[in-house]
Amino acid sequence: MLPGSLIHLRNDVYMKLDQPRNDVSGSISVGRYLCRNGTPQVAPKVYRWMIVLLLWLVCFFSYADRQAFFSIFPLLQKQMSLTTVQLGLLGSSFAVVYGIGAPFAGFVVDRIRRKTAILWGLQLWSVICVLSALSRSFFQLLIFRAMEGVGETIYYPAALSMVSDYHSKHTRSRAMGILQTSVYAGTVGGGYWAGVMAQRHGWRTAIFVFGALGCMLGLGLIRLLREPIRGSTDRENNAAQLSNHVEPSVAPISLRAVGFLFRIKSLFALTGAFACANFVAMVLLAWMPMYLYSRFHLNLAMAAFDAVVYPQIASMAGSVCGGYLADMFANKRSDGRVLVQCFGVLAGAPFVVLCGLGGSLFQVIIALICWGFFKGMYDSNIFASAFDVIPADSRGTVSGLMNSVGWLVGGGLAPVSIGLFSRVISLGKAIALSSTVYIVAGVLLIFTMRRFLDGDIRRLRLTLFSSVASEQSTTSTST
Repeated sequence: MLPGSLIHLRNDVYMKLDQPRNDVSGSISVGRYLCRNGTPQVAPKVYRWMIVLLLWLVCFFSYADRQAFFSIFPLLQKQMSLTTVQLGLLGSSFAVVYGIGAPFAGFVVDRIRRKTAILWGLQLWSVICVLSALSRSFFQLLIFRAMEGVGETIYYPAALSMVSDYHSKHTRSRAMGILQTSVYAGTVGGGYWAGVMAQRHGWRTAIFVFGALGCMLGLGLIRLLREPIRGSTDRENNAAQLSNHVEPSVAPISLRAVGFLFRIKSLFALTGAFACANFVAMVLLAWMPMYLYSRFHLNLAMAAFDAVVYPQIASMAGSVCGGYLADMFANKRSDGRVLVQCFGVLAGAPFVVLCGLGGSLFQVIIALICWGFFKGMYDSNIFASAFDVIPADSRGTVSGLMNSVGWLVGGGLAPVSIGLFSRVISLGKAIALSSTVYIVAGVLLIFTMRRFLDGDIRRLRLTLFSSVASEQSTTSTST
């Protein structure tokens, strides 16, 4: 083998031959790659995008399971005699459990192999989804719906942390933007096909099918996912001038380190904006099928299609566009990712109003498409923006904390709040009113860019450089 050759050693180990040697840490340093316990430090170019595809499939079923319930609301209301408040509780129960469990799940993700967290989470929520099809009462359905949040809460922090260690700051927004498209594709798949299957075969069949397919996917991914070294891409890019750097520590962050995160002001503002944006998203995802069904007298399948497919396809385009623009701007200015997010929420607010107050079905569909595109631009940078101001070994924890606030404050309150408002004012006016929450998100992001972001990014870079320099100095002394 010649230097520069890439060889496959075993199931999940790659080496690039370039004067291999053993360093003091016990790792084998081989050119650009540093392997330890069968893990590649810098992934081959093809696999770093393949990992996005594999995680895309998992996320697809995560959101398909969630949205499937919203599409069968009319059947649940009719067959189980449920009120709009009870339907809102079904939507909120998942979000509340998901939000409460997210901080703990994120902390666990920073302590265990992310591959393990992803696969076990997928199997758990898929089995619960299958069991929920057996529910015979509102209470049973409520319990299963809440338990499904336990399984799904661990997946997203693990997936985001894993992607960030396969993609550096130069491609991170694009990778996460592509991963984000699975959210929309899963919402379309769960929303539309659940409506079709429920109309033809009953709502139980629709829920069962999505859960069973998720179980099958989990078995197929066991040998395909590989665990990367934490922080590897950041060390490679921020410390390129330090030759022969060693593997960064993979020790889990402590509770004291979690306290340090609360002193990052940009993180607070980004989390608040995420809660606002998630509130609006949950309003439209939960209630638009019901709104179109009752306002324009569509059948169940068409209401689900119009409410879900158009905005989600637009969001896929917006997410890819937002990821590309954010990576381009981030290489020129420190607030590039947040700038794209701010534009997304402020441009989307008028179309949220039109979704609830549009005078015709055509106007509402156009509004949904435009809102979906700008939503995608915001969504592609939710966590990529946060990762610019936090240490690499706390990404799981931060993802969990942000998910917790986003789903408890946003997702948890939105479905039941609109259900209550619709009893006082019309459902359409309640949906339109949620646009004000988008405005709040935009104001938070503008404030972050003007006051906190630059300072937090500089402090993180100085900390990272000092850490790598210290490790290099220690290694040289020991040698």
